[in-house]
Amino acid sequence: MILYLHGFRSSPGAWKARLLGEAMARRGLAGQFLCPPLSPVPDEAMASVSRLIEDCRQPPTLLGSSLGGHYATHLAEKHDLRAVLINPAVIACLDAGRFVGEHVPFDGGPPFHFTLEHAHQLAAQVVIPTPSRYWLLLETGDEVLDYRQAQDFYFGCRQSVFEGGDHGFTRFPELLPQILEFAGI
Repeated sequence: MILYLHGFRSSPGAWKARLLGEAMARRGLAGQFLCPPLSPVPDEAMASVSRLIEDCRQPPTLLGSSLGGHYATHLAEKHDLRAVLINPAVIACLDAGRFVGEHVPFDGGPPFHFTLEHAHQLAAQVVIPTPSRYWLLLETGDEVLDYRQAQDFYFGCRQSVFEGGDHGFTRFPELLPQILEFAGI
């Protein structure tokens, strides 16, 4: 089972989520792939995903991209799970207050308002990662987040750092087989 957690303005329709879902479907495992839409309210997002995890017959491997990487870390520690983190947002190093305001999702969905309270909720979710749980995937060309913050925060975790790329993580398609192997699929 893989549970994919998308980023801040992203959705279950994001290209990495679609590629992963398609790869699992080709293996006859479409029913073992979950990618729920995440509430823009951090505490609501974590409550709904925690319920999904508790309802799973087997412990899922989490895969989180950007803000989804922060969420995957929080949930991996809370539920004793493994996670692949792709260019994750390291909230401990960010001023989440800079995101306060109205945002439009990349898929053109309805706008949402991110508040200072939401920023505080993210900060309260920060946990120290247990290195054996994680595989960190970073590209140095990430134009949104400083990859070095994730390198430092996840020190001791398995890390794969690639030159170039961007925040969307251009090497995702070529790493899909290894990601599925990490998840035991």
